[in-house]
Amino acid sequence: MEKIQMTTPLVEMDGDEMTRILWQYIKDELIYPFIDLKSEYYDLGLVHRNETDDKVTFDSAYATQKYGVAVKCATITPNAARVKEYNLKEMWKSPNGTIRAILDGTVFRAPIVVKGIEPCVKNWKKPITIARHAYGDVYKSVEIDVPGPGTAELVFTGDDGQVIKETIHKFDGPGVLQGQHNVDKSIESFARSCFKYALDTKQTLWFATKDTISKKYDHTFKDIFQEIFDAEYKEQFDAAGIEYFYTLIDDAVARVMKSEGGYIWACKNYDGDVMSDMISSAFGSLAMMTSVLVSPDGKYEYEAAHGTVMRHYYKHLAGEETSTNSVATIFAWSGALRKRGELDGIQALQDFADKLEAATIKTIEDGKMTKDLALITTLENPTVLNSENFIKAIRETLEGML
Repeated sequence: MEKIQMTTPLVEMDGDEMTRILWQYIKDELIYPFIDLKSEYYDLGLVHRNETDDKVTFDSAYATQKYGVAVKCATITPNAARVKEYNLKEMWKSPNGTIRAILDGTVFRAPIVVKGIEPCVKNWKKPITIARHAYGDVYKSVEIDVPGPGTAELVFTGDDGQVIKETIHKFDGPGVLQGQHNVDKSIESFARSCFKYALDTKQTLWFATKDTISKKYDHTFKDIFQEIFDAEYKEQFDAAGIEYFYTLIDDAVARVMKSEGGYIWACKNYDGDVMSDMISSAFGSLAMMTSVLVSPDGKYEYEAAHGTVMRHYYKHLAGEETSTNSVATIFAWSGALRKRGELDGIQALQDFADKLEAATIKTIEDGKMTKDLALITTLENPTVLNSENFIKAIRETLEGML
């Protein structure tokens, strides 16, 4: 068959360890034979990040701003052990955090639903997408170990000299303190990204905080969401036949457990961190979870929700066979190709992305899967394939669809 032509490049961000190996398998078997791929390539492997003093990470994010669509392989965020292992110049920051900050984006994560991999919650029939605000709160907090009796105060000193002061607590002995913050600009970007993604995917959007208890902090989130929705998105939501509604976080949790799914659940930073893992585990596996970073001005970066699968990588280096699940990484590629096709008006590219995802799901539903899925599937007598052969099996299924 003639290869599908692209007009605009997408940004390709290579990564680390076993996912880097899978990345090449996927391109060789599922991309190059069918698409005349145009990509602007950036090597975000830890070795090259170190060689460039992490400049390559910034360059890849700026390229995403330019071209609008990126696909990213999983990368290592180094700790002290990694600094020693890779002889790093310094403990480089998370590439995801750097890219997220530059794009001012929100992370949307959703499970990939496959027959035979049944959710733990029996009434969940459709994916539940978690939208996580990725700025501030406990992740940017300042903490103090309180040594003994004393008074803790929250103080804001304005540049104009205004002072606002509140007593937090009068300690009669040791304790702990934590100060959190957020900024309206980030919350506004979070809201717009959520509303835009809901319209893109034609899904109802939920948002939940605890504004009854946090009458200023959480209430600010609630108010900003409502103001932006009413002013900028209500008519579009009505036209699309979808809904936005706010509820308390505890009510949202109760609703989620009794729902069928099929909506976006927007969460503050900590809530999103916790709930995305709960959703992925309850639906089956973190390796069956998509992740896309969406900026409020419509830039998209697709990746797998999981890490670099270090244990399998060292088995691979030792010449041992691995059975590593590549589904989330395949769906990162399909998501980026579909969005590139949408933005450039290339229907063939959109159709290919749909068929690639359908072929991946059909391969699993036909009983051919990696070991992690074989351990949890309800299908009888699944065929366990190694990392490379699973991708080759998907190619065979895909060729039958084209």
